[in-house]
Amino acid sequence: MDGAPNIESVRDVDSVREEEIAAGLAAVHERIDRACAAAGRPAGSVRLVVVTKTFPSTDVRILHALGCSDIAENKDQEARQKVVELSDIAPSMRWHMIGQVQRNKARAVASWADVVESVDRLALAEALSAGAVAANRMIEVLLQVSLDPEPTDTRGGVWPIDVPALAASVATLPGLVLRGVMGIAPHPGDPDTAFEMLASVARRLSEQVSGADVISAGMSEDLEHAIRHGATQVRVGGAVLGKRALVR
Repeated sequence: MDGAPNIESVRDVDSVREEEIAAGLAAVHERIDRACAAAGRPAGSVRLVVVTKTFPSTDVRILHALGCSDIAENKDQEARQKVVELSDIAPSMRWHMIGQVQRNKARAVASWADVVESVDRLALAEALSAGAVAANRMIEVLLQVSLDPEPTDTRGGVWPIDVPALAASVATLPGLVLRGVMGIAPHPGDPDTAFEMLASVARRLSEQVSGADVISAGMSEDLEHAIRHGATQVRVGGAVLGKRALVR
């Protein structure tokens, strides 16, 4: 029939994409293992979170089949669409929100996110708490720490000096579990200086809040620097999935 899909062609495309993603995953895992060895850290001490923003849900399904369960998104609407499309496997995955969250979107984010890495103000944490309680869920949160030398409108983040006060308040909110910190090294800039600062903030937080020992830092271009300074998870997109795509 004219216009009917060629099933074999579709399978070939899927197979090629799976091979591409498998190769990307293997390469990134090798980089992580080498960085851990160089830092004198045990293999398996760093979690890989794959950033799938702008990539289709079919790529997420492939990642799941390859054993990758930590997926990160930066936009609520795109993430919720993927969770619906992947309803058969979504419960077995850990969905991370890494983008800035507006307070009026917090309840929606709380309906799907297992981890919110971009908490940088109490009002947002309170809104996420209300959403988590309403949905009868427990959500892990990380405090996004600003590593920029000057304030920026493009990235959020709480200043290092303000982390203890914010942490004290967030740790008491129902429906939330404070697990640690997240940071993004400024570009241009020295990633080692930035990640050393984040590690210092993380050490103090872990002493303040029991179990808050996660350091989410490092992306495709600087994960080795982050691991050198104690990152426990890295957020990688392009090095695994290739060039950014439009969601289809």
